[in-house]
Amino acid sequence: MTRIFALLFFLSAITFHSHAQPALGYYLPENISYNPQIPTPKSIVGHEIGAWHLSHDKLIQYLKALDESSDRISMNVTGASHEMRPLINLIITSPQNHQNLEDLRQQHVALTDTKLSTNLDTRKMPAVFYMGFSVHGDEASGTNAAALTAYYLAAAQGKEIDSQLQNVIIILDPCLNPDGMQRFSSWVNVRKSITPSADPNDIEHREAWPGGRFNHYWFDLNRDWLVAQHPESQARVKVFHLWKPNVLTDHHEMGTNATFFFQPGVPSRNHPLTPSKNYELTKRMASFHARALDDIGSLYYTQEDFDDFYYGKGSTFPDVQGAVGILFEQGSARGHAQESVNGIVRFEFAIRNQFVTSLSSLRAVHNLREELLNYQRQFYKDATSEALKDPIKAIVFGANDDKVRALHFAEILHRQQIDVYPLTASQSINGKNFTNESSYVVPLQQAQYKLIKSMFEKRTSFQDSIFYDISGWTLPLAFGLDYEELKTVPQHNNKTPTFSIPAGKRIGDKTDYAYAIETKGFYTPRSLFKLLAHGVRVKISTAPFNHETGKKFSNGTILIPLDNQDRVNANQIEYLLDDIATQDGVDVYACRSGLDLEGTSLGSNSFQALRKPEIALIVGEGVTATDAGEIWHLLDTRYRIPVTLLSTDVLNRANLSRYNTIILPSYSGTSINEIGREKLKAWVQNGGVLIGFENAVSWINNNGLGRFEMKKDEVVAEKKNDVLLRPYASIARYTDAQATSGAIFEAQADLTHPLLYGYDHLTISVFKSNNIFMEKSKNPYANPLVLTGAPLQSGYISKTNYPKVKDTAVVGVTGIGQGQVIGFTNNVCFRAFWFGTHKLLTNAIFYGPIISSKSSR
Repeated sequence: MTRIFALLFFLSAITFHSHAQPALGYYLPENISYNPQIPTPKSIVGHEIGAWHLSHDKLIQYLKALDESSDRISMNVTGASHEMRPLINLIITSPQNHQNLEDLRQQHVALTDTKLSTNLDTRKMPAVFYMGFSVHGDEASGTNAAALTAYYLAAAQGKEIDSQLQNVIIILDPCLNPDGMQRFSSWVNVRKSITPSADPNDIEHREAWPGGRFNHYWFDLNRDWLVAQHPESQARVKVFHLWKPNVLTDHHEMGTNATFFFQPGVPSRNHPLTPSKNYELTKRMASFHARALDDIGSLYYTQEDFDDFYYGKGSTFPDVQGAVGILFEQGSARGHAQESVNGIVRFEFAIRNQFVTSLSSLRAVHNLREELLNYQRQFYKDATSEALKDPIKAIVFGANDDKVRALHFAEILHRQQIDVYPLTASQSINGKNFTNESSYVVPLQQAQYKLIKSMFEKRTSFQDSIFYDISGWTLPLAFGLDYEELKTVPQHNNKTPTFSIPAGKRIGDKTDYAYAIETKGFYTPRSLFKLLAHGVRVKISTAPFNHETGKKFSNGTILIPLDNQDRVNANQIEYLLDDIATQDGVDVYACRSGLDLEGTSLGSNSFQALRKPEIALIVGEGVTATDAGEIWHLLDTRYRIPVTLLSTDVLNRANLSRYNTIILPSYSGTSINEIGREKLKAWVQNGGVLIGFENAVSWINNNGLGRFEMKKDEVVAEKKNDVLLRPYASIARYTDAQATSGAIFEAQADLTHPLLYGYDHLTISVFKSNNIFMEKSKNPYANPLVLTGAPLQSGYISKTNYPKVKDTAVVGVTGIGQGQVIGFTNNVCFRAFWFGTHKLLTNAIFYGPIISSKSSR
C-alpha cells in the first residue's frame, strides 16, 4: 500500500512539474480545514490559480462570489479606473466585527486625534491591516495571490484564523491597477502553450510596448500615492484615510533572476521624518516572513536593496502617517514559466511566495497588534508635540497670476486630510504678494504635521547618496507657487475651499473690435485650442501693450480681432468667450480701440497669427513610456487637445504632412529607421515643429535634425600617477551615486521669449532626473531658460555632476529650413503634478512656429 501511495505521489510530482494545473493544496497551509460552503477559485473562474493569469473581470467575478457566500467579507466599490474598470476592496474580519464595523472604524481613527486617543484602550481594539496587490499590472503574482488570500480568509477554520479575524480588520485591495492587469493578462494568456516555454526569448515573455506595468496613460501608479493625480490613486488614498491602517503591504515583482525581497531595506535610505520605531517594527515583522519562507524552502533577502525615502510610493506613504509600510518583491516569471539563474521560475511558485507572505503579514499584525496601535497613537502625539515646538506655525502659498495652480495644489493637500484654508485678506510677505483670491494657509498645528513637512521641505543633505526614486519633491516649487513659512498663523477663512475652477471674468462691455486674454492662467492652452479648433483667427502679442482700463498686457497675450473672421460670426465668438471664462477660469478683456500711444497698437506686426496645432506624439519601441504618457495625459485630460499617438514603425512609412507638430519624448533606439529620419528632416524643413525631450535631444543631434551642443562627460576622481584608483567593491555604489534620480533646480527665464509666454517670475523651478547637460548657446538671444550658477533647490546631485549642471541650458531651439527643432533636457510634465513647467510644452506647441530664426542656435 505504501508503495502505491509513493508511486502516485511520484506520478503527481511529474505531472505537476510538467506544468499541469497546480492543485489548491500547493498553496494552502497544511492541517487546516476549509468551509465547503465557500467557493474555491476554480469553481468560479474555471481553472486553478496559477494555471492561467486571472483577467480583471474574472478576479472581480470570484471576489463577488466570496462576498455573497461569506459573512466574513463585505465588498466595496471605491471608484473606477481610467478605462472604467471597478476599483474594489474587501473588508474582511469576524462576523461579530462586521456587525459593529462603523463604530470600530471611528474608534480606530480616533487614535490619530490627540484629543480623543488618550482614553482609548488599545488592548480591546482590533488592528487595521491594508493588503495591496500589484500596483504594476505586469507583476501578476500579487493579484493572483490576492484571490487565494481572500479564499483562505473566507474559508479557513480553526482557532488561529478566528482569533486573527476577531483582532484584525483587513482591507484587501486585490488589484491596484486594473487596466494594466487586464493588458498584461491578455498578452500572456493568448500566447501560452500547453507546455509553457521557459525560454526568455519566447514572445510570452516579450510583451509589446508599453507593457502592462502602467495604467491607461502609462503612469507608474506606485509613484502617485502622495499627489494622487489618477482615479486609481484617489480611490485608494481615500480608503487609506477612511481607515488609517496600522500596516500596509505592497506586493510587487522584480527581475526574473532575483529571489524574494521583504523590508526593511537599506537602513541609511529611510527618510529622516520616519520615526526609528517604524524601522524597528518593520524589522520585527521581517522575522515572520523569514519563518514562513523558510518553511516552504524559498530563498529571500532583506536590508540590501530598495529604500523608504520618497513618500509617494505605496510602501513608504504610510511611514509618515503613523503606519508601517512593507514592500514585497518577487522574482517574476513574466508569464507562466521562465528560466533564471535560480532555475525555472514558475508562475505558481511566485504566487505561493506572495500568498505565504500575505499570511505571515497577518500573523505579524495579529501578534504585534497592541504595539502597532500604541505606536500609531504615539506617532500623532509626537507630531503634535513637534508642531508645538516648531517656530514655524503656518505656511502661506499662492499665485497672483493664476488661481488654478494654487487651487489644484490645495486640492492635493485636502485629499491627504491636510487642513488648508483660503487667505482672508491680501498681504505682502517678504516681497511676495498673496491675494485672498488665489492664496491659501496651512496651519502646522494639525494631525498631518509630518506629512506637511515632507511636502514643503527643501532638503539637500542626505545620509545616503543612492535613491530608488526621486530625492526632491517640494510641492509648491513643483506648482510654481510663491510660498512663505510664518511664525504666526494669518487670518484665514475657516471653511474648506470648494475645489472647482473659479470662473473667469468678462472685463468691459461687449465689443465689435477685439478681445484680449492673458496667458498666465493654467488652462489658457485649453482656451486657445478651443478658439483655434472652432476656426477663430487668433494672434499672439510679441510685445507689451496697454488696455484702455490702464492694464498693461505683457508679451504672449492672446488677441482675438473681430474683423475678417470669415469662419465664425460675432455671436459664435461671444459664446466661445463665455465658455472659456466659465470653464477655464480665464479673464476676457473687451478692447474698443486698437490705439496704444505708449505701447503697441493692435494692428501692429508685433501680433502674429497662430495656427491650429495638428500633433503627433511618437510612441513605441525606444520611447520611454512614462514620458510619453505624461505628455499624452497633459494634452488629453488637462487641455483637451487631440493628439495622434504615432508609433515608430508607422512613422517610418507614414505621410507626415497632416501634422504640423511632432513630439518625441525621451527616446533612444533604432526603431526609427533611416527612412523615418529622412522623413522627419524633410518635414521640419517644410515648416514643422519637432519637440524633443531628454535622451531624444541627443538622438536629434546625432541624426542631423538639430544643433545642440552637449556637455562632455569628464571623469573627476582621485588620481595617483595619472591612473584612476577606486576599490573594486565600490563599483556599484559609486556608479549608482552618480545618478540624478530626481532633484529640483532653479532656472533663469527670459520672459520675452515665446517659450516663456505666460510666466511672470524671472526664475522657474525645474525638475531634473537625468545627467543630460546642454551648453548655453553662443547666440545671446537663444537662451530662454538657463540653470543658475547655484541651481540646486531640493534633492540630491553628486559632487561630480553638480559643476556640470550649473549654467546649462534647459531648452534650445534650432531652425532647419522653414521649421524649428526645440530640445528640452528636462521632463516638463513629470508625473502629472509638475504644474509649474507644463506651459513650456504648450508654448512650444503653439508658439514654436513664430520663434525668430535670429534666435536659433
